[in-house]
Amino acid sequence: MLAARPFKVHDDLNANAPAEFRGIQRDGVRLMTLDSITGESHHQFFYDLDSFLRAGDLLVLNNSRTIPAVLKGKRGKQTIEIRLSRKISDHEWEALIAEGLCKVGEKITLPEGLTATITGLGAEAPLVNLAFSKSGIELYEVFYQYGEPLHYEYIVTPWPIEMYQTVYASAPGSVEMPSAGRAFTWKLLNKLKEKGVNIAFLQLHTGLSYYGNDRWPNPSNHIEEYCIPKETAEAVIRTRTNGGRVIAVGTTVVRALETAVNEEGIVEAKAGFTNLYIRKGYKLKSVDGLITGFHEPEASHLDMLTAFIEEPLLMKAYNEALASGYLWHEFGDMNIILPMGKKQ
Repeated sequence: MLAARPFKVHDDLNANAPAEFRGIQRDGVRLMTLDSITGESHHQFFYDLDSFLRAGDLLVLNNSRTIPAVLKGKRGKQTIEIRLSRKISDHEWEALIAEGLCKVGEKITLPEGLTATITGLGAEAPLVNLAFSKSGIELYEVFYQYGEPLHYEYIVTPWPIEMYQTVYASAPGSVEMPSAGRAFTWKLLNKLKEKGVNIAFLQLHTGLSYYGNDRWPNPSNHIEEYCIPKETAEAVIRTRTNGGRVIAVGTTVVRALETAVNEEGIVEAKAGFTNLYIRKGYKLKSVDGLITGFHEPEASHLDMLTAFIEEPLLMKAYNEALASGYLWHEFGDMNIILPMGKKQ
């Protein structure tokens, strides 16, 4: 991973409440538009998004649904917190044990007679592999009945799982909300459709993006499951053939689409796992623009953004966002990076 960028997000810029609890609609968050060629920026609101999109453009959204990924259990008398990261099979998950003290072979007792046994190390430290005593729907029922949504230190209120969903989420599997799409409302989506902007969906189930204690995933070891339906692959091909722009809603969408590009540079309908790490110098083959939130200086998401726009222009825009009081994280404000040309 590249070195952390030289900027700091002060605590007062951490969005710790959903827009709806700050007196605005989801699409009432702020929007910084950034021309990926010139670096020119504009400051508006997310409900103005249609001003920057054109008939024939394609929005690709991740409709993965967030699950309650934090489970509390016992090892003897000790309380253990499990943070799920990635589904391996119907009864196995890669996970983080928050206490970090458990060893291979140890068993954690959970509600409803459920147990989780540590069977090995995960893709990278500090993740481990867990085998649960239940599988399939039975296992998910325990997650939903007793689990809690994952949140980090800047969130002080235990918001319900519904606050960690996009309005179009339909395929359960993400442990963190694919947050780039949170600002969309059905009203805005319909407004975009009326303008002639096309919409397609895929799934990428997000894993843990932060391990705590200033530990971040190695992006080359960060494995996530994805699925691109045939109709979405065809929509991407059709849009690019017709001269439209493909705009990914979230870094997860970029990762999935770029993973599915074949040797001829064409997106295929595909499902599987990806550890693709996109950074400066990577030649994007499937997408022209990106809608995303604002990212911490240590996050590998910023590395991906440098594939869309030169890093000096990106850092200039980020410093502008900091000075203008934009809010960070999953409940925060939004950024679109796109070759603008003439505003439509």
